[in-house]
Amino acid sequence: MTNTFLDCAKPIEEQVDPLDLEHFLPYRLSRLSNLVSRGIADAYQTRYGLSIAEWRVIAVVAKHPAINASELVRHTAMDKVALHRAVHSLCTKKLLERRENNRDRRQRLLQLSNKGRHLHDAVAPRALAYERMLLANLERTEIHQLFDLLEKLDASVANANNHQR
Repeated sequence: MTNTFLDCAKPIEEQVDPLDLEHFLPYRLSRLSNLVSRGIADAYQTRYGLSIAEWRVIAVVAKHPAINASELVRHTAMDKVALHRAVHSLCTKKLLERRENNRDRRQRLLQLSNKGRHLHDAVAPRALAYERMLLANLERTEIHQLFDLLEKLDASVANANNHQR
């Protein structure tokens, strides 16, 4: 007998196999994320010379121009070291610019350069096309349900992480 996602509501001692990976949500989400990332990484790297982390930074900065580093960490949910490397690389490639924050001179704000905006505008349609391929087997209602469930999981993560500490 194997666990299902619903078994998580049972006390741990009542669960048959508490670490059945195929029914362990963090594993399934991580695996799916890795498969999706691998599917698009080659295209980003080969065609545009971007890593997944670099594309994620470009996409977030495009949506949130003049963002500071702590906000970027929050929006990307990336490790600070990996994020720093991606930002440094994008600045070196002249895709991202740092500028002084007039309200707080200790902070630097990040924005896309003209070259970065052009790259974003070239990559974004391909990213959206990939997303459409991923969602092609789902009905419209299932897509809405999926995104509603992802929102709920996003909200649950902070609470779960606070309880882990």
